[in-house]
Amino acid sequence: MTVPSPEPPRRLELTLRKPPFGWYPRPTVVFDGRGHPAQWGTGTWQLPGDAPATIRVFLFNRLWRFGAAELTVDRPVSLVYSPPLLPFLPGTLKAVDDA
Repeated sequence: MTVPSPEPPRRLELTLRKPPFGWYPRPTVVFDGRGHPAQWGTGTWQLPGDAPATIRVFLFNRLWRFGAAELTVDRPVSLVYSPPLLPFLPGTLKAVDDA
């Protein structure tokens, strides 16, 4: 009897761009409602399950959340998050083409 090999986990690459000036807190990345503290820079993240996943990124400065951005993906992609220049504006989260 042969045991089927498990499929590799779905992963995506997420680049969290820190602005060139000013102090910004570390971002928080949320996958389907579960938050994960993150570092500025590029990292890979495992997508939960086979269904489309909602990714949300925001910054928290001890008083309020700001710079929130959200995107739903159904396949592994490369994403880039950019925080706002002012703390009352939303951030941007977008998929980047590898081509």
